[in-house]
Amino acid sequence: MEINSNLLIFLSELRKSIRLLGAAVIIGTAVLYVLSATVLTGLQNHLGQQLAFFTVAEPFLAHVKLSFFVTLFILMPGILYCLWMALGKPFKLEELTLAWFVFFTTVLFYLGAGFCYFITLPYGVKFLLGFQSTQLKPMISISRFVNFVTIFILAFGIIFELPIFMVFAARVGICSRRTFEKHRRYAVLIISILAALLTPTPDVVNMLLMGGPLYLLYEVGILVLRMMKI
Repeated sequence: MEINSNLLIFLSELRKSIRLLGAAVIIGTAVLYVLSATVLTGLQNHLGQQLAFFTVAEPFLAHVKLSFFVTLFILMPGILYCLWMALGKPFKLEELTLAWFVFFTTVLFYLGAGFCYFITLPYGVKFLLGFQSTQLKPMISISRFVNFVTIFILAFGIIFELPIFMVFAARVGICSRRTFEKHRRYAVLIISILAALLTPTPDVVNMLLMGGPLYLLYEVGILVLRMMKI
């Protein structure tokens, strides 16, 4: 009953911010659409790709998707703020505690996104396109390119927030530090599965580029819990 009650309070609080966030995302997407061509050119240059399109509407829709992603990327501090304010209500967390949660989740999100952009994606794209030959030449759809890049950057940003949610879980009594320490082997298994599913290529090196930092963050979460004596 308590879990259901907390969930209802969380959803009720989150609902108060959804309209504002939705309006901000729509306006931001419309405004940033004028810069989408510049952003796309930057992505192409960074990953060294030439793009093509196969339907009349594909370029327009791809630019809208890219504008939407960039808007989410920019508004992420506000999105995380609303999320933590809603989470703090049922668990009665202090404002200072919530402020620290917002700060660190924001920092880790951008660190994860940056790690993906500068390290994982270039290696992954290079690996995947390494199968081309004189008989097999790549022709990459602009829509699939935008989906590929944005989804992985967003995914890396989210999973890099693992230590903060470990601290939160221990802070509110959902999962103790000893539980995290005791189940390291299961953590390794889950991290390996996530790395296999979320990385752009199936090779071991690229999986390690995601799984390695993610497990390190898991250990950092345990270390922080020890320091906080939770």
